[in-house]
Amino acid sequence: MTVDAEPRTHKHVGRNISLLSMTQAIVGSNQAIIMAVGALTAASLAPAKSMATLPTTFMILGLALTAAPATKIIYALGRRRGFMLGAAIGMVAGIVAGLAVYLSSFWLFAAALAIVGSSAAFGQQIRFAIADSVPEPMQAKAISWVLLGGVAAGFLGPRLSYITKDWVGGVEFTGSFLIIAVLSAIGVLILSQTKLAPVRRKQTGEAAGRTARELIRVPEIFIPLATGMASYALMTFVMVAAPLAMVHVCGHSPEAATNTIQWHIIAMFLPSLVTGHIISRIGTHAVVGIGMLLILGCALINLNGTSTLHFDLALVLLGVGWNFGFIGSTTMLAKAYRPEEASTAQALNEPLVFGTMAVASISSGFLLENIGWESINVMVLPIATAALALLAWGDYRLRQAKRA
Repeated sequence: MTVDAEPRTHKHVGRNISLLSMTQAIVGSNQAIIMAVGALTAASLAPAKSMATLPTTFMILGLALTAAPATKIIYALGRRRGFMLGAAIGMVAGIVAGLAVYLSSFWLFAAALAIVGSSAAFGQQIRFAIADSVPEPMQAKAISWVLLGGVAAGFLGPRLSYITKDWVGGVEFTGSFLIIAVLSAIGVLILSQTKLAPVRRKQTGEAAGRTARELIRVPEIFIPLATGMASYALMTFVMVAAPLAMVHVCGHSPEAATNTIQWHIIAMFLPSLVTGHIISRIGTHAVVGIGMLLILGCALINLNGTSTLHFDLALVLLGVGWNFGFIGSTTMLAKAYRPEEASTAQALNEPLVFGTMAVASISSGFLLENIGWESINVMVLPIATAALALLAWGDYRLRQAKRA
């Protein structure tokens, strides 16, 4: 028995991809706003500069801690209503965040961003919803097209944060966070029009799927979990520190930092136009491997200079590397579990990926303050290299299995 009333029919595929891509653009702008001005806002509220990335980390912690409950809620309420609930939570978060900035309350601001993260935890399930709503050969392309909405978010979020920052009572950035509530309300309206595949329930007499403990021991599951964690953690580690390094370490303007983050976000999602096609041509392991090489390239550029051009080029490479790593890992994982294991696999993946992301975020600001920008980039090198080695091992196993 399923919760959603809508049947899984191919006539809804194009409609769902369009609406979910629009949702990614609108609601995804919330996270883009925080990427652009979250740390800069917190720096003006924090008791110490080393705490400037703490609210952003609270957002990621909110995402990580809500990931598993969000999956269960979506499977209990159905996808459409579950996603609408997540967007509604974003409305509350935007109002509280704007109030916190207006009142100059650092800890209320951090709590508000944690609620933004909780809202985002629901949105992160969109990629699995569309993967489960299309035939397997279309999964990579469908995920890519939905994530393509992030390109619009890359333009919309940073621009809105800059345009609205002085709109409320002369307190800088208050409007930047209140606009999150407006965007979330629009997201609720868009999501109400989706017709997603119903969540799958275990039928009476049906064999049980593997447990989370059993799944994580399977290389075909473990490898995309690990590469997904590496992609998101490394992207967060560098991205969170970058605007602080630009403004407070290298002396660049806040507007320059906002522009750099804008191009980074666009680079995160624009490749989605072709990522699915590339996966179809060369396979998931190769695409994720290219992503890790691009992240290595980002670190090397950052180690060779601190001009705005260095930051721009490095953050663009970081964005494309994340796109290849994340979409490739998601596609790899979606093909590895059985239909009856979907909720278990997804509930296993999300806390691991976003928990690692939270650790990366909180350590980023602390390490920037204590050991510097160059050291942050040096730390990227062994992690990305280890992910490449794991992918090579996984690819070797697949080739050996095909020959057997």
